[in-house]
Amino acid sequence: MPDGRQVRAGRQLRIGMVGYAFMGAAHSQAWRTVNRVFDLPAAARMVAVCGRDAAAVAAAADRLGWEESVTDWRALVARDDIDVVDICTPGDSHAEIAIAALAAGKHVLCEKPLANTVEEARAMVDAAQAARAHGVRAMCGYNYRRVPAVVLMRQLVADGRLGEIRHVRAAYLQDWIVDPQFPLVWRLQRDKAGSGALGDIGAHIIDLTQYVTGQLITEVCGLTETFVKERPLPSATGPAASSGLAASAELAGAGSGDAATGPVTVDDAALFLARLDGGAVATYEATRFATGRRNALRVEINGSLGTVAFDLERLNELEFHDATRPGAEQGFTRILVTEPDHPYMAAWWPPGHIIGYEHSFTHEVRDFIEAIATGTDPRPSFEDALRVQLVLDAVSCSAAGAGWTSIQEVPAYPRV
Repeated sequence: MPDGRQVRAGRQLRIGMVGYAFMGAAHSQAWRTVNRVFDLPAAARMVAVCGRDAAAVAAAADRLGWEESVTDWRALVARDDIDVVDICTPGDSHAEIAIAALAAGKHVLCEKPLANTVEEARAMVDAAQAARAHGVRAMCGYNYRRVPAVVLMRQLVADGRLGEIRHVRAAYLQDWIVDPQFPLVWRLQRDKAGSGALGDIGAHIIDLTQYVTGQLITEVCGLTETFVKERPLPSATGPAASSGLAASAELAGAGSGDAATGPVTVDDAALFLARLDGGAVATYEATRFATGRRNALRVEINGSLGTVAFDLERLNELEFHDATRPGAEQGFTRILVTEPDHPYMAAWWPPGHIIGYEHSFTHEVRDFIEAIATGTDPRPSFEDALRVQLVLDAVSCSAAGAGWTSIQEVPAYPRV
């Protein structure tokens, strides 16, 4: 295996990105912005973006700020002028690309969930551990860890402000496939997406709650449901185009078949109970059928001394109840997380000036660059992401009839 690429003279990290749709656009914004906002030991250079359609990826490169476009990810991974491979493709290609990139001595940022199966995720962890010995870094992109309010939430828990953690409740609610005429995009096909709401958005709240509490899920009992079992095949027009998901449909390579409809092979909704290794109990709900809820993520942590809650639709705020205060002063306090001593916020605007969804990706690549440049391991690691994958697998097994299902161990790596 080649040695991990150090920060070169001129202190550049040369980035190659695979995939250019929704996540590709979000990551591109982050790479474009990060060195204009943060003072970092290396500068990101957006060398090349890769996609299968030459004309479409060329247009994306021009729109998103990449120096060039290519159509062969294997050739991209092999290039000497690429230091970092950023994977923004559907889950069915994560393992192959990441393992090849790590073997070539490239640092890897891979979107969540890490893979479509536990077996693929374990192979990716093995590759990352082998690469780590040569100074090559790997990170999984759970961007909500980088929301300043979420980091503050974790600090409150770690500082003991909530006391003993007893309850965790998390929900991620969307409604973008409520219409039964919405087409069969790749996110609705198990062979490409791995699972439905469970892996797509449920993975976020699994990772987020383990990160915030410092506790790991040990067993689950769940159910999943698919409400619309057949959908129209995608086309260039219709709901996919109007909702901005046309690029996702294109990535699936669908739309050219003879049949008018195809089967939905993933879950539309997943709900499960969980126990955590610190003694807390938890509930999780992930659905893409919550009519009227566009992108509603909420996490609440109840402890013996207080409660803290985060709502993505109020991304710059926390709700905090301190039960140690005198009774006459108790109640939920709104914390506006915009002060310069709040996580990440010193780089942005004066107090009271809010930030948005896209900033979480800028913070993500900021931390990744810092880790590469200083020779430290970024988080969430592939091992952290494997822990999420194991929970997803256990929920699927439970929903298939296994009842309460234990989570396998991830040996020899620190907590989240």
